Amino acid sequence: MKKTFLVAIAVIITAAGFGQTANTRQQKKEERKQRINQLIKQEEEGALIFNKQGEFGIKLNTDGYGIFYEHGKYKTITKTNLWWIELGERKNAKEEKRTRGDGFFYYGNPFIFGKQNNFYYLKGGLAQQYMIGGKGNRNGVAVSAIYGGGLSLGMLKPYYLVVNEGGVEKDIRYNDNKTVFLDPGAIVGSSGPFKGFGNIDYVPGVHARLALRFDYGRFNDLLSALEVGVNAEYYTKDMPIMVTGSDKKFFFNAHVALVFGKRK
Repeated sequence: MKKTFLVAIAVIITAAGFGQTANTRQQKKEERKQRINQLIKQEEEGALIFNKQGEFGIKLNTDGYGIFYEHGKYKTITKTNLWWIELGERKNAKEEKRTRGDGFFYYGNPFIFGKQNNFYYLKGGLAQQYMIGGKGNRNGVAVSAIYGGGLSLGMLKPYYLVVNEGGVEKDIRYNDNKTVFLDPGAIVGSSGPFKGFGNIDYVPGVHARLALRFDYGRFNDLLSALEVGVNAEYYTKDMPIMVTGSDKKFFFNAHVALVFGKRK
């Protein structure tokens, strides 16, 4: 009798445990289903729902151009954490290409008179993307603000010219012979884009970024956007581009960029 009673108690306890486990599993299943339905509803209403995103961009600055890769990780419905890397070139407004010739025949590579250095940059940074307005529907436009900053590496590559000095053509940079370098009659043309990479001067700096991004992609898993914004950079020493230009450490510009990528 005692054994029968103990067995009955054990069966009741086991059944209760299984019942509780089943109820817990069913509750979790229902909660997960509700979350998924909520995300689907938010996506249909224009919210961008994803875990991470990766995109490439082509940027046109008021003082040059650049390309970049950006990676984002979803934080909340309105906030995404970003990191990026960008490579580009800054130019001076006084740059003007010339070609040697008499109007009928031209010789030598086109050159920029008075150009001292090519100014390339490599930037990496962290930012946050904040959604201002959702798409409203799948065919709408989502508007986001991007703000952040990071480190910059300025690269000054000497600009070389082919000059005729005493009947002999040779490649020189500004610091080799300033008089001949600035003599229009001695210049044959530029030495080409790859000359001077062995003499690059690296200059560290910092930068800040503020932009608005308009995502017009038809599907939420594809990112297609137009970005407009401003950028500020500061370097630890003057960055001379033109011989006659005013050298400076601080650069401020506006940009427009086309951005393409995917979300997961």
